[in-house]
This record gives sequence, structure tokens and C-alpha cells, in this order.
Amino acid sequence: MAVLLYYPRVNPPREILHKALLYWDGIATVVPHDPDDYAAAVQPELTQLREQGLYTPLFFMRQVMDVLNFPRWDFNSQVLLEEIQRMAESPARPRLPSPPEAYLYRSKFSEWVEMVLLQHGLAERIPDDSRYAVPKEVQHLVVSVLAREWGTPFPASYVPYTDRSDAYEWALRAHDEQRLPAFRAELGRLLPVPAPGTSTADVLVFRERFNDERQRLMRALHRLLTDLRRDYEHPAEVIAELRREIEAASKDYQAAVSSSRMAWVHRSVTATVALAAAAASAVEPNLTWALGLVGGYTLNVATREIRPLKDARKKHDFAYLHRVETAFS
Repeated sequence: MAVLLYYPRVNPPREILHKALLYWDGIATVVPHDPDDYAAAVQPELTQLREQGLYTPLFFMRQVMDVLNFPRWDFNSQVLLEEIQRMAESPARPRLPSPPEAYLYRSKFSEWVEMVLLQHGLAERIPDDSRYAVPKEVQHLVVSVLAREWGTPFPASYVPYTDRSDAYEWALRAHDEQRLPAFRAELGRLLPVPAPGTSTADVLVFRERFNDERQRLMRALHRLLTDLRRDYEHPAEVIAELRREIEAASKDYQAAVSSSRMAWVHRSVTATVALAAAAASAVEPNLTWALGLVGGYTLNVATREIRPLKDARKKHDFAYLHRVETAFS
């Protein structure tokens, strides 16, 4: 299983932290590079999980910013430029605090970012430093735009995951000239999460005790998303072929959930799966349909358009939106 990359903030909500520990190999977040800033920003619980190999800090350094080429050559940069301009023109435009609370790194390819931010008063140069100070909102915007590209410089596989609709759209929004079709599937009913107030220690005990059950469930769902990506013209047939495997895995996992002493809830979790460019002629955007019952729940799938990845070598392009405010009975 991959590592859940929570963005755009450093510390994930407890509910998403528990989700990562149950359904992924661990969790990662983007953190300050400066040791003092890192120590101040990262919560002690994440530090403890790092010692157990379950938390990975990703440092926001120059090679990450190198992904942002000049806007006329790069669709990530085109989206970022539009969002910076929209942020600057907003009546609630962010202000630079003193002392600075967030930074961006200069790089050979992203000088245009510095220029645009300085032009709009959304950045300040730091003397004798490779960084410039920005409001947190600006840093969150850049992290969100880059979230789906983050795995490129690293050996691990990171799956972008957020609880903020604006960050989710920043990560996925397509420029007019660069669009890919995508499926959206609601998986929240199949992925229960411990109720608020549950301790992380209890979640770790459950993770270890029912390791086989939780991995079996995630492998089945990962196969579902992968097969939907490959056989995009016949999504109903994909569901039909995998229904028995998913239902068996879900039944075993639900038995584990029921045997625990923890209370559980179901939150809305939307998985977006990028399709191949060739699917554009076969998949019409903005459609929604039910594919049938899976694990006792109706699986709904919708279509949309998203921004393609720069690194086409990635085999899987998934992104998740977690809605804490949306609960299922």
C-alpha cells in the first residue's frame, strides 16, 4: 500500500491521521526545512509516529519548486498563476504577517513565481536567504498544486489526500488546454474510521491485530480503482468482476470493526482516478450513475476533467477528498 500524503497543512486532523494508519502504509505531510521551524510546527504525536516508521516529513525544498516551469510551457504553472491572481484580487486577500509564518524556495525554474508574488504584494525577499516569506494561504496553494506531482523525486508512492475542497480543486483543476477525463467514486461507506475521541494508541493496536483484514480490503479497493482506470469504457463490468472480492474483504473487515471496543463512523471519501487521454472520446464529463451494490452499499461513479500529471511514468493517479462534515449512517 502507498503512503497517504496529507496536504496542505503540516498537521493532519486526528480523523485523517487514523484513516492513514488503518488504510495506508503511513502518513506524510509537507514540513518546514529549517530544524527550529520543523520542531515548532510538527506535533509530538507525529514525531512519535516517525520513530515507528509511520510518519514521513516531506521537506519543501528547491527541487520541489523546480516542477514549476514558466506558465506558457507548464499546465501546473498556468493553474498556479490563475489562482495567485484570483487570491490577490480577492477582498479577503491574505496579508504577510510579521514575523513570517511560511516560506517558498527560489529555484532556477520558478523565478516567475517570485516575480508574480512580489508584484501582487504576496511575498517578501529574505536577505541572504534562498527563500522568500509568504502568507500561509499562498504556501498552501503551492503545496496543493504540487500535491499530485510530489512522488516524482521520491522512491515511495504518495497518494494525495485532503479535507479541504479548495485544496482538492487546486490539486486537480485543469487548464483549458490540458485536460484528462477522470472517474470519481464515493468509497466512504467501505472505509469506516474510529469516532472522535479515539486514541491513536488504540488505532495502532487495531492496525496490528487486524493487519491482514485491512490490507485485504485496501488491495481490493485499489484493484477496483486501477481496473476502472484501465477499462474505462466498461465500468459496470469492472464492478461485476470485483464485487465478490470486495464484498468478502469488506465483510471480514466489518467483522473486525464489530469485534473492537471502539466506536466507528463513516465519512464521505471521494477518490478521483485519472484516465488515459484516449478515454476523452469515450468518457463524457459531468455524468453520474450507480454501478450497483458493492459490500452492501450502492457504488456511485461520476466523471470530471482534471489536470494531467507532468510525470507520465506514474502508473496510478489517485487523489482523495475527505469530508469530515459528511457522515453516513
